[in-house]
Amino acid sequence: MKTFCGRANPTTGALDWMEESEEYDYHQEIARSCYADMLHDHDRNEKYYQGIRAAVARVKARGEKVIVLDIGTGTGLLSMMAVTAGADFCYAVEVFKPMAEAAQCIVKKNGFSEKIKIINKHSTDVTVGPEGDMQMKANVLITELFDTELIGEGALPSYEHAHQNLVQKGCEAVPHRATVYAQLVESKLLWSWGQLQPMDVEGASLLPPPDVGRCAGAHSVCDIQLSQVSPHSFTPLGPLCTIVDFSKPVSSVFKSHSSQFVAQSGGRAQVVLSWWDIDMDPSGSIVCTMAPSWTYPQSKMWRDHWMQSVYFLSAERRVTEGEELSLTVCHDDYSLWYSLQSDSQQDPQTVVPPSRPCCTCQAHLVWTRPRFGELNDRRRTESYVSALRSVLREDSVCLGISDGSLLPVFAHMLGAKKVICHSSSSSMFQHLLALYNSIKLQDLTCKAYFFQISVLMGEPYFSTSLLPWHSLFFWYCRTALAGLLRPNATILPSSATLHMMAVEFQDLWRIRAPCGTCEGFDVSPMDEMVQQSLDFRESREAEPHPLWEYPCRALTQSTAVMTFDFTQSVPQEPISSQGSLPFLRSGRCHGVALWMEYHLTDDITVSAGLIGPISEQGECEWSRHRKQGVYFLRSPWESSGDGRAAVSYNFTFEPSSGDIKMDFSIKSQ
Repeated sequence: MKTFCGRANPTTGALDWMEESEEYDYHQEIARSCYADMLHDHDRNEKYYQGIRAAVARVKARGEKVIVLDIGTGTGLLSMMAVTAGADFCYAVEVFKPMAEAAQCIVKKNGFSEKIKIINKHSTDVTVGPEGDMQMKANVLITELFDTELIGEGALPSYEHAHQNLVQKGCEAVPHRATVYAQLVESKLLWSWGQLQPMDVEGASLLPPPDVGRCAGAHSVCDIQLSQVSPHSFTPLGPLCTIVDFSKPVSSVFKSHSSQFVAQSGGRAQVVLSWWDIDMDPSGSIVCTMAPSWTYPQSKMWRDHWMQSVYFLSAERRVTEGEELSLTVCHDDYSLWYSLQSDSQQDPQTVVPPSRPCCTCQAHLVWTRPRFGELNDRRRTESYVSALRSVLREDSVCLGISDGSLLPVFAHMLGAKKVICHSSSSSMFQHLLALYNSIKLQDLTCKAYFFQISVLMGEPYFSTSLLPWHSLFFWYCRTALAGLLRPNATILPSSATLHMMAVEFQDLWRIRAPCGTCEGFDVSPMDEMVQQSLDFRESREAEPHPLWEYPCRALTQSTAVMTFDFTQSVPQEPISSQGSLPFLRSGRCHGVALWMEYHLTDDITVSAGLIGPISEQGECEWSRHRKQGVYFLRSPWESSGDGRAAVSYNFTFEPSSGDIKMDFSIKSQ
């Protein structure tokens, strides 16, 4: 069966009606689920196995039958561990139907069908009794309900319901305890992701609008691979605090917890870095930690399903060395937020817990954290200002095509006669009008296309873009506006190039690699299910990833494979490019990295991918502001680096759809 689906095309801007299989959403969700990442996490699996063995042994030592409730079973791995450890029966709950079906196959394949029952329900819908899903309440509770923020997947309500309805009083629990850690820091880099910073343009100091500067920002967590943030980019202002201990009975109602400490150095308190540990046993001898790698030596662990958290204070404040401070964390059933108080000025009996931060300026609802960082990047700003300065004249009439861009403000300050702004967000345009209100912006108007445009400018940036080439929407806008452009109009950027290189990932390959056997259990049915869904479409497409968080080595040189000339309209016919890149370094090629570079003028280029030269060993430095494209090879290729093997590529840009079709193969001499 086929069905027609409407899709907003991020490249052309059109509403496309596409014929899709009824199973498209099903396959897409499975293909992007990244279950393999968890199964490749040996440290997680090993710690769970140890905790399960210990819990089963404690129940058996009391002379009881071991009845296990496994909430969020996924593949059924933890239930199979429990039966292997001696459990008498397991109830394995999985709400995601495709995964529940895969778990059923895996349990059967490993010979555990008689001792494991898969229940395809949310745990809060599970019933107990002779006619229920469970014949009796469990005395061992196993859960894997966590995300980077620990409680963001609804762990607290699920625990609360389970203890009230599904497990015996005093049951064993794996994990037994979760502890959240937090550290107050000053960081110019991280703070640039949370608030718009002052900047200098042509000798004028530009300040954000008051409503943006006073805004507490969005409360949602910023989850990143904190191991890739150098300790040199932040200054700890206090010790690492144990901020929440979930070993006590859990509740999904609002709670707050405070940790008092003395500031170990002075500075601007801006950001809270946070992560958590889980103890798999009551004694705390089996610990699975999410701490970033720079907190302990010789770390080889990597996981993408659990990362670390960055929280932005509602406002930065000065602290002095030796000052007594209190860091407070509040949580509801799904999220955490932090606040800082001076401990010497508060009475613990009367202090009111802070309310959840809420964006009042709208900017934090429209701009992502990487977008804030991009707008605050002074070197990038200097490139655009220099390019604009070189093309603007006293009689220039400028039109800016980008979402929430500052280019119209820069053009006005550089002396353009008229500046017109187009943005898909009306609230972002209002911010442009309010932005830097110390200058007069009477010549900055929105969507007033009554002039012949002499300078068409864009970063380009569009909030709807997912893959690097989606920003070619600028080209389609330029084509649509051709009748409003002066014959000698300047287009900035004048062109863009798509770049590629073959890479070896340090760890990112795990999200796509089949598992086969995990901790001695055959999980190949899951591999087959994921591969079938990938083959449905996803395996022939690139996917977006912020490669600054996922280290990789270049195995070939980087090269421009396609050029898009913005000085001309979008062509009617497809653009094709073929070629090959020899492997110059030894290593395992997992796929191809793809990114865009924008040529503002003949001598000024801004890269949304590589931002520095590749080292002799192949190490790469990536832009933190944009996601790059990654095309995973179906099977990795072992490169000897002698140049006798090469990755062949074939790209076709389809103007009618805005899509770039690509194909890669490895050829060896």
